Amino acid sequence: DSQREDGAYPDVAPATGAGFGTPCWGDAGITIPYVLWRIYGDTRVIRLHYEKMRRYINYLVENSRGFLRPETGYGDWVPAGSETPRDVLATAYFAYVVKLMAVMAREIGETGDAERFEELFENVRSAFLKEYVQPDGRIKGETQTCYALALDLKLLPQEMERTVLEHLVKDVEDREWHLTTGFVGTLHLMRALTKYGRTDVAYRLLLQETYPSWLYPVKLGATTIWERWNSMTEEGIHEPGMNSFNHYAFGSVGEWLFSTVAGIDAEDAGFKRIIIKPNPLRELGHVHASYESIRGTVSVEWWFSGEAFHLQLILPANTSALVYVPATEPGRVRENGKPVEKSEGVELIGMEKGCVVYRVLSGGYSFTVA
Repeated sequence: DSQREDGAYPDVAPATGAGFGTPCWGDAGITIPYVLWRIYGDTRVIRLHYEKMRRYINYLVENSRGFLRPETGYGDWVPAGSETPRDVLATAYFAYVVKLMAVMAREIGETGDAERFEELFENVRSAFLKEYVQPDGRIKGETQTCYALALDLKLLPQEMERTVLEHLVKDVEDREWHLTTGFVGTLHLMRALTKYGRTDVAYRLLLQETYPSWLYPVKLGATTIWERWNSMTEEGIHEPGMNSFNHYAFGSVGEWLFSTVAGIDAEDAGFKRIIIKPNPLRELGHVHASYESIRGTVSVEWWFSGEAFHLQLILPANTSALVYVPATEPGRVRENGKPVEKSEGVELIGMEKGCVVYRVLSGGYSFTVA
């Protein structure tokens, strides 16, 4: 409702004095409808906002030069110890929202627009590579956010991804396994590490107790997510003038906790086909999560007992799931105490990256790997 005539969305809504068309903030006009569609499976949210979203994409094109967005906006807001160049972040998110727009356009049958947005994504991606990425995989700014965005948003040629991942992990290690990301980079950091096989590093960040980390505020008595990694320190409040003690942004790790630690994700929009793919860690020992999807409660629980691994799950009616059970071979897996092939509603799909994969129907299941 606050969109300007030129297509720019406001940084906050209602528009009460903040800016317009700011990277990541204004981009919410694209990312929010996309997420709502993915979660609820209802394309009406896309159709309702489609013309406004298309106008915003046109605004981004008209306010870029050579498919690069200018160095503007808030950047990777309140990071811990590193400053990501604002043009790098802005251009990465330019590519991101264009890609989301292409997916949404194709979903509602706007094929011509989808092809145009897909071509635009490739143009922005090529400009990003040419302007910001060196042949050795170093990205302008060399921050965790730079590397995480490039990896998670698929802005790199495949042959360069491993090198960029190494730069990212090296930065985390050099900082004694601490993150440096702000509002924008934090979500993409955990996603990128998991996507490229370094969930072990993501776990080290999750369980870190010294500043900056999620558990540092907990050690100081926090019961909510803070706006800053150091909203309060042992010495007192960091900056009382702009400092919320109940602020969502760094809580974006919650998506990673559900989708990666517990392993609850959607194979398609609306959770009719679900993915259960936990990443167990003995140090955690026991995890229990439930998600109230549009189709009902999805529940996952896993734990270790001696050398055995246990995975229990409950799926709502009229759904199915791909279940990834961490095991080296199907013969090691039992369901409800009996061989899996004797379990109703369970179909063996095969092996994938250290997991036995099953397709299961709605209901409750109890897998054990001995």
